Amino acid sequence: MRGQSRFVAAAALSMVGLAGAAWAQGNSEFLGPPRGQPQQPQGRAGRQAAPAGPSEPAPRDSSGKIILGARPGERMGLWAPGPAQVANPKDVPFQPWAKALYDYRQTTELEPHSRCKASGGPRQFVTPYGVEIVEMAELQRVFIFDIGGPHTFRTVYMDGRSHPDNIAPSNYGHSIGWWEGDSLFIDTVGFNEDFWFERRGLPHTESLHMLERLTRTSKDAMEYRVTIDDPAVYTKPFTGGFDLRFRPNNELFEYVCQQANYAHELMVGRDAKDTTIDRSSVIVP
Repeated sequence: MRGQSRFVAAAALSMVGLAGAAWAQGNSEFLGPPRGQPQQPQGRAGRQAAPAGPSEPAPRDSSGKIILGARPGERMGLWAPGPAQVANPKDVPFQPWAKALYDYRQTTELEPHSRCKASGGPRQFVTPYGVEIVEMAELQRVFIFDIGGPHTFRTVYMDGRSHPDNIAPSNYGHSIGWWEGDSLFIDTVGFNEDFWFERRGLPHTESLHMLERLTRTSKDAMEYRVTIDDPAVYTKPFTGGFDLRFRPNNELFEYVCQQANYAHELMVGRDAKDTTIDRSSVIVP
């Protein structure tokens, strides 16, 4: 199965015309080995998710495969982020125009996700209230649900298909997945430019190709790693990631992103004397 998964990945990558020895030699190794026990999370979501004592091993099904959600018979749980910056901007291989755009985005706070826009890649995993991962073996698909924010879901096809020749660009793109050991790999292409793929605004174009790896290291912890390749924006691919914490007995709940949406204040601010926010426009992107 490991050799088959690499064949699927290599075929998918060749279809979108990626270059570079790291991708051609097997993009699963490009992400590097799991870093080990994730760091303790910080912030509100992390404090809610922190375990009371030593973590138990990651749950497995009857065949020994890692389960990304709750054990059969248990209530579902959610994955919430700790510190969730994909990469230090100093280490990102920006093209000059992309660095200028990234710097501009630090002054405007015009993030589409906070305006209820679905956002693919790592941004989905740091949505408010966390995400729920549902594996449906009978459909050969994995679904990743946003709990808050856009309140949408993403589909990962696990049936061995490749990316189609003509993909209609979308916020989530087209995702295919496979297992290698205890890690779920997700290969995605076909993004549009209507969202930010991470919270601080790293730019991308429709040529973005993303490889994600989810490794559940214990009952309470999961490592998220992602390789970003967009030759129109960056001079070479780069890898980053963060850690997620499991919040058991939490389920998807009704949430309307537009209801009590205070994101308007991120654009226009509360205090007219505050000049750190650009108030020249309140247009929702």
